Amino acid sequence: VQLQASGGGLVQSEGSLRLSCEISGSTSEYGVGWFRQAPGKEREWIGCFRSRDGAAEYADPMKGRISILRGDAKNKVDLQLNRLRPEDTAVYYCAADSCLSGALFYDYWGQGTQVTVSS
Repeated sequence: VQLQASGGGLVQSEGSLRLSCEISGSTSEYGVGWFRQAPGKEREWIGCFRSRDGAAEYADPMKGRISILRGDAKNKVDLQLNRLRPEDTAVYYCAADSCLSGALFYDYWGQGTQVTVSS
């Protein structure tokens, strides 16, 4: 299983960004988690998506500002980031195959995409 995250970039505070994770080599059903890691901080789970039922779960710190949904293809999962703040600056990762909040539950990781929010 391979994952490719894309869509990061520089955005102003209160702006939006949509990241995409493309999954290849997986079975038809999967769980994809999104994480982020800011400089000097631990990797943080921010949510996940289950292809089986199209449901998403979110971590409390970002709930209300993010949506995780199916992308424009069956093997893509998008992370919509809204009302971004400078403290959201981090490398954002997608990972498979779980919908649990711990990084140890994920065996496959994408390379990460940088999101930088300017004030």
